[in-house]
Amino acid sequence: MGPGLLAAITTRADRAAQWAAVALGLAIPVSVALDNVLLVLVMAGWLASGAWRAKWDAIRGNQVVLAALALFGLLLVGTAYGERGPGDATLTLRKYLDLLWIPVLVWVFREDAMRRLGLHALAVSLTVVVLLSFLIMAEVIPESGFLSEASRSPVVFKTRQTHGLLMALGAYLYFQLALAAVTARMRVLWLVLAVLALANGTLVVQGATGYLVFCVLALYLGHGWRGWKGLGWAAGAAAGAFTLLVLLPGPFQGRVAQMQSEIAQWRPGVPDVTSSVGTRIEFYRLSLAIARDQPFIGSGTGSFARAYEEKARGQAAIPSSNPHNEYLHILVQLGLVGLAALLYLFWTHWRLAPHLASPLEHHLARGLVLAMAVGCLFNSWLLDHTEGLLYAWLTGLLFGGLQSRSD
Repeated sequence: MGPGLLAAITTRADRAAQWAAVALGLAIPVSVALDNVLLVLVMAGWLASGAWRAKWDAIRGNQVVLAALALFGLLLVGTAYGERGPGDATLTLRKYLDLLWIPVLVWVFREDAMRRLGLHALAVSLTVVVLLSFLIMAEVIPESGFLSEASRSPVVFKTRQTHGLLMALGAYLYFQLALAAVTARMRVLWLVLAVLALANGTLVVQGATGYLVFCVLALYLGHGWRGWKGLGWAAGAAAGAFTLLVLLPGPFQGRVAQMQSEIAQWRPGVPDVTSSVGTRIEFYRLSLAIARDQPFIGSGTGSFARAYEEKARGQAAIPSSNPHNEYLHILVQLGLVGLAALLYLFWTHWRLAPHLASPLEHHLARGLVLAMAVGCLFNSWLLDHTEGLLYAWLTGLLFGGLQSRSD
């Protein structure tokens, strides 16, 4: 094989990986099966494109990539100790494989044009989700196999919790695209879509985590706009909006009332499968008890289900293989060492965001890590497919434009 033919093959492989990575922006909110196909194409193109020295330099010089690899490395080491059920270590480790896509995608998204295409692909996909949700609410579209939980909430493709995250990040993405728009027409279009996503995630679909992510991102926008004064204004606006939504009949009012009732009814050691809040509190209580037994290195990757079962023995506890809190899940498995690695990943993501290629990417990166940090308080989002892959994909895309390696 001549040098010219080899160069042509590696160039085409690299371009194929880039286009497959862009297409992931369309697929992640829609289809797990399509995600997996595109990930195979990304990996095949990345492997066939060569340039190994340049790829190594991109990994070595990116602290977010190194932090993600460090966390996965600890999870890998965690498979060597502790007690767990057959296959639990492999299954858990496989769910955290999304962390390994960050170094791959950082290289694939090294070009400004491909990063812009990726962001617009995600924006288009989220627009489809928003519009379909409103059409379901208006009963223009009937329930069908590709709709998820349509009888409870007008959501498509994903669960209510995931839909809430997508709407919160979608509204934030649209708003940032509006700020970066070069024409008034595009600015108006993005702002309209931001309002639609906000309305959908608060007035149409129930999802307490989504509500909280909306609020945190609004506070960040206020701070970015006018500093501490803007943060105060945003906090006042958020409080006013919360009060109004609580007074208006709808999903938001219903979810808040349900949460208040569940908190009031919760009793330690008295499980209630009908109470989402009460169940989570019980998960957290027992998870902390497990962590106290192995505080430094945890009980091993994939050990949560076995450790929880043993701790709950003799108690009227609901069985669980997931505490619905990423921090506690990592703490139980890897101890304080693992928790420090997770927090370091989020902190490094936040700290290096100002070094990205544009103000748009800077603010999107910080919005993403804020959303993940908040959502992981109530869900194991790095463990979940859509949330974990979305974090890895957007992190790889945005940090593909890391300009400075200095602090």
